[in-house]
Amino acid sequence: MSTIVATQAPEARSSSGFRVAMLLPGALVTFLLILFALGLVFFLAFRGNDGSLLGTGFSLANFATVVSDPLYWTVTLRSLVIAALVTLATVVTAYPVAYYLAFHAGRRRGLLLFLVTLPFWTSYLLRVFAWKIVLAYNGVLNSALIESGIWSEPTLAFLNTPAAVVVTLAHAYAPFAILPIYVALDTIPKSLIEAASDLGARPFTSFRRVVLPNSMPGVLAAALVVFVPTVGDYVTPALVGGPASTMIGTLIQAEFGKANDWPFGAALSVAVMLVILAVVLVARFTDRRFGSRT
Repeated sequence: MSTIVATQAPEARSSSGFRVAMLLPGALVTFLLILFALGLVFFLAFRGNDGSLLGTGFSLANFATVVSDPLYWTVTLRSLVIAALVTLATVVTAYPVAYYLAFHAGRRRGLLLFLVTLPFWTSYLLRVFAWKIVLAYNGVLNSALIESGIWSEPTLAFLNTPAAVVVTLAHAYAPFAILPIYVALDTIPKSLIEAASDLGARPFTSFRRVVLPNSMPGVLAAALVVFVPTVGDYVTPALVGGPASTMIGTLIQAEFGKANDWPFGAALSVAVMLVILAVVLVARFTDRRFGSRT
């Protein structure tokens, strides 16, 4: 018995050492690239701007400006609305694709999943510029409408509008919505659907009472994956949006760039993070309530 214990102890120690060695790189990356950067942002948010990199003193003046200036409330609300519209459009269009992949793709599933992830192989900026070419005054969409005889001359109604930002972002983040919904649908036991059919449920009733409730965790995950990054996006509004499409990410980028006011930019970032945190907490609460009912 003592021999067995003695031989197991070195193996346990080596297994524990292997796990630590495997976790160490990820822990270091998490600390250096996430926690340190996040801590630096919080530190800068309470500093005053004296032209230096780290600012001077400690005060709540930056947050007072964020709260009192209606400009930042307006832009933040606009960012939330645009992000919500992008999330809604992305999830609504992604669900049928994920549903087909999970239940009807058959042998083509691998190929279709590859095609879904294919946009990851291209640059995000390249996709945004592609939409700019499509929506431009002399772009693909205007040319097609003129050639078909629907319009007689090009229009500026497509580019530099909030709608252009919504369409571009929805297309860019579509794979991020399709994959989590597909995973949720694929994990639904087929026996549940068969049981609903055996009990006389029509296809739509089976979808509404069985498939949709069980896929809601994937839908909420997809919504968060799309909503969180789109709130702070500044590249897409700058390229395909106009003044009416300015989002909070654009203002934050301007504070860190042209204005050279890093403390105030950090305060704006913290304020946006708190708003997003509130949205995430509400989504988690909704997920738990929905999960407890199902």
